[in-house]
This record gives sequence, C-alpha cells and structure tokens, in this order.
Amino acid sequence: MEKYQRIIKDLVLIGGGHSHAVVLKKFARYPLPEVRLTLISPELDTPYSGMLPGHIAGFYKHEECHINLLKLANFAKANFYIDSAVGLDLKNQQVICANHPAIKFDVLSLDIGSTPTTISVSGATEYAITAKPVPKLLQHWDMLVEKVAKNPEKPISLAIVGGGAGGVELALSMQTHLQRILQQNQQPIQNLQVHLFQRQQQLLPNYHKSVQNQFQQILINRGINLYLGESVCELIPQETKARFAVKSESGLLVECDKIFWVTQASAAEWLKNTGLATDEAGFILVNDTLQSQNYPEVFAAGDIATMVNYPRPKAGVFAVRQGQPLFENLQRFLLGQPLKPYKPQRQYLSLIGTGDKRAIASKGIFTSSPHGLFWWWKDLIDRRFMQQFRFDNQEE
Repeated sequence: MEKYQRIIKDLVLIGGGHSHAVVLKKFARYPLPEVRLTLISPELDTPYSGMLPGHIAGFYKHEECHINLLKLANFAKANFYIDSAVGLDLKNQQVICANHPAIKFDVLSLDIGSTPTTISVSGATEYAITAKPVPKLLQHWDMLVEKVAKNPEKPISLAIVGGGAGGVELALSMQTHLQRILQQNQQPIQNLQVHLFQRQQQLLPNYHKSVQNQFQQILINRGINLYLGESVCELIPQETKARFAVKSESGLLVECDKIFWVTQASAAEWLKNTGLATDEAGFILVNDTLQSQNYPEVFAAGDIATMVNYPRPKAGVFAVRQGQPLFENLQRFLLGQPLKPYKPQRQYLSLIGTGDKRAIASKGIFTSSPHGLFWWWKDLIDRRFMQQFRFDNQEE
C-alpha cells in the first residue's frame, strides 16, 4: 500500500504592510496544515502608519511603532525572505526576486504599499526625500535630527511638498521635534523655517472644509509658511553646498536644506510588466473578494490595491480593515470554499494629529476642534493595534 503523501500548497505574501501583518497573525492562530507560508519583504520590520507622525515628533520610540516582521513570521511558522520582489511570472506562478531564485506560489497576495509620485517633476527623484518607503524617510530624518542637535545654532529650512493629511502631519511633527531641540539648547525657534507647498487651493482635499480651515489656521499660527495653489515644477541644486531651491509654476523660488515629498501615491513600476490588470495609476484592480480581476489566484490589499466597486483613498485605515477579510478569503481559496465579498465603509473616523499631542476628530460632516482627548483616543487605538504584534509573552 502506498504511503499517503500530503499535497502542500504555497501561499506567498509579498510585502509586510498592515493587511499582511494581520494575515500572518491570523495564520499563526489558525494554521492550515497543508499550506506552506512565505513572506517576502526587504525590511525586517514594518512601520505602523498611524503612529509614524508621533514617532517623527519624538513621542514614540522605533520599537513602539514598528512591527517586527521576523518575529511575526516565526510566530506564523512562515519562511521569510528578506528581499524585494521585482517581477512576476504568472504563467509559471513564480515571484521574481532581486537577490534570491524565483519563489513558486499556488496563491499569491501583494501588500507592498505605494510611493509618492516624483517622476513628473524635474529634480524630484534626485533631490527629494519621499515619505515612502518609510525606512528611507526615517533614515534621513534621524540624520537630520542628529545634525540639528549637534549644530542647534545653525539656521535650517525644510520644505514639504504635498498638503494632504500626510504632508500636514509631517510638517507639524517635524517642526515640533526640531523646535524642542532648539529650545533645549537655548536657541531661538526662528532658526527653523518650515515651508509647505500644496498645488491645490485647499489643504487636505479629501476632507470636509471645516477640517481644511482648521488645519490651515493651525499651520499659520505655528509659523509654517504656506504656499497654496503652488504647483512645484522643479527642484534646483544651489551653489551653496547641500542647499536646494523649490520652484513652482508661478515662478516662486524658495531655498531650503531638505525637501520631503508627500504627494499623490503611485504604484511600483515593476507591476506594469506582470500582466495583472491595473488602473490608470498602476494599482492592482481587485474585485470585492480582494482578488485580481484577471488572475483569481492573486490577491492584493492596502495601498497597492484598487477595489473596482469601492474606490477609496490610499489610507492606512483601509489596509488595517482589509486584513481580516483578506485572511478569510485566502483560507477559503486554499480550502476550495466560496469566497466572501468585502464592502469597506464609506465614512470612517479620522483622528489627525496636530503635532502637539492633540488631534482633530473628523467623520463625514462632523469635525471637532483640536483637543488632547482625541490624541489620547488615537494613541489608545494605535497602541491597541500594535499590542497584538508583541511577542514577549507569546510562544514563538
């Protein structure tokens, strides 16, 4: 009698984003014996976007706002390749990696996030520091903090390009941290100049007008230089070492030391050649079950995915909430069971930090004033999310 041989299916996760972090934690608790789990990510840990502005402001340590992917993969008994995916061979069901041989899959899921669009602006790719990938942003930020701490008497000027929620929170958080360093060294806070460029006439264009107006007033009160309706068209290196000029289409020129780029999201270039159906911006089109439109064995979630029937802004709140339905449908697909449609909520609560341990709450037409209570609430929600990825008291 022939010995029974188990048929192993390979589930490969590309990217360690919020949705995949939830999926890995769920598979750790509810494993499928015939499924081999693999994670591919270029980083050992992944930042939680909800706490990133607080980390920039100096309120959270690195480990408080990063998920340790190595520990998480071990907890889920997943193979972990510290590498970047650079292509897909969908015919042969393989992931092409930068530094490893191709990795075979039966089921694939992508949660690789997005990066700000820089390609259309001359000099942006060379001279701007993009908000994503976050590890690169934090590397530059840590170096800047160290530089200011060592030379607090030296004036410094920062530019943030992009006046959405990300750009506004970044501007306020950076100002908070650097001004604190100046004050600790008994230097005038005027040594720091922060410039915020927004091509539209309103900040936070995806939010209610009351949110826009409040943040505009907060930025003005905090002494941040606002350039509304100014579309940046070029970044120009100056003769003075390590200085740049930000040029807008109106002819405005603003000189600064560092430029942070927080504009509209774009998708990874390599996705264009995979054969996956994408929208005009290059994001993977998925149906209500989070499956690719033209390859049912491929799933996608988070920023990299565009739900055909429910388009939503590229925001971390959706990535977090897609984690559970993504896990359930991956399990169902592997078990040959019918998949469940997922409908994201249209309105959701936003708690947007103002850089000073206060936050504005917004949902639909409701908008609060900035208050410490809403920061406390936001901090509670964020810490509760991160708590599920602490492994100190869990068997790995």
